[in-house]
Amino acid sequence: MISVLITAYREAATVGRAIEAFLPQLPPGSELLVVCPDAETTAVVHQYARIHPHIHHIPEPEQRGKPAALNLGLQAAQGDVVVFSDGDVVISENALAPLLAPFAEDHVGAVTGRPLSSSPRTTQLGYWSHVLVEGAHQTRLARDAAREFLLCSGYLFAARRSLIPPIPEDALAEDAVISHRIAEQGYQIRYAADAVVSVKYPTTYADWLRQKVRSAGGYAQEYVRRSPFSMRSASLEARQGPKLALTFAQSPRELWWTLLLFAARLHLWLLVFWQVRVRQRPLTTLWQRVETTK
Repeated sequence: MISVLITAYREAATVGRAIEAFLPQLPPGSELLVVCPDAETTAVVHQYARIHPHIHHIPEPEQRGKPAALNLGLQAAQGDVVVFSDGDVVISENALAPLLAPFAEDHVGAVTGRPLSSSPRTTQLGYWSHVLVEGAHQTRLARDAAREFLLCSGYLFAARRSLIPPIPEDALAEDAVISHRIAEQGYQIRYAADAVVSVKYPTTYADWLRQKVRSAGGYAQEYVRRSPFSMRSASLEARQGPKLALTFAQSPRELWWTLLLFAARLHLWLLVFWQVRVRQRPLTTLWQRVETTK
């Protein structure tokens, strides 16, 4: 049995597509849980639950952030393996089978899927999203082949429920916290490159910074920074990222956008250092809704 756990907030327009993508792929006896606090999203989930008895809405009395929502969902989940996803992304056809296949090996504790950008490559921010997801893909392929530590992508990953501890409610990167805790228990994290999830990325620089500061900021928190495992940091990005980014460009315009991306990533990591390490701003301040990804 598996449990699919979707977290959503004010995503009534997109959560239906997220649910529908999972339905034909669920193994018999599985359950699909949606945790959301707002009435509009809840109403959509209830429409599906009336038709499909294995779909359940998990009430969230108040919006306390994604880590708190995940903890509620994990308390309700019955499956041995929990599949995590969001209410504003869509998994591809036949994504679930390759995501679950590595669990046939007892030493595998989690498996991450592959995000793909649905944003147009013909815009600057869209191009950035394609560069970054391709960089993450190439890094995961190499690290998976070498059986090195992998970070799960919060857009789509699966983990053994027994290995997941309660998630600190102020964690900015809950997927990173889960990945590190599982690895620290001696389990391996694998990459399912065929388990694709389609993601819409920000279309404005302000939204891009909002999204990236809260995700990258999670790697500056003690939960992740003190772990013996590492896959993502400013120093690693500086050493490994430029070559792939520069070779990804296919035109002078894309090369110019790549150079702008280098400046934006420097801006990002400086903000992370200031906001997370120095000022230690809380999740409630850093976790701002990004409207252009909906």
